[in-house]
Amino acid sequence: MPAAISAGCGRDRNQYCGHGSTEICGDVVFCEACMEDRNNSRKDLESTQFFRIQPDQVNGVQKILSVVYEALSEKGYDPVNQIVGYIMSGDPTYVTNYKGARSLIMKVERDELVEEIMRSYIQANHWSD
Repeated sequence: MPAAISAGCGRDRNQYCGHGSTEICGDVVFCEACMEDRNNSRKDLESTQFFRIQPDQVNGVQKILSVVYEALSEKGYDPVNQIVGYIMSGDPTYVTNYKGARSLIMKVERDELVEEIMRSYIQANHWSD
């Protein structure tokens, strides 16, 4: 019979994980698979991850932001506020459908938009090497 899993493992005390053997940590029971997940989570917090996008994507993101900015401006919206609203919430209705701006901005991940905005801001302020 599989070991009972407690809340320390992220599961209900009355559930069985079915992973097999267990390790007991105080009064908390962890199966081997859950212990491995827990240890990997700790390792992830100890190291820095790298995030890089392809150069082609940067040009695409710049073009998309340009089209979206122009469409929002032409429709009388404050483009900065609307783009920030979209980035923060993920709600595409912050962006107008005019000129296909909404569908364009949805083709790009929000973190890529933030990265491109930051890159442009840093370059404009001569902070980059």
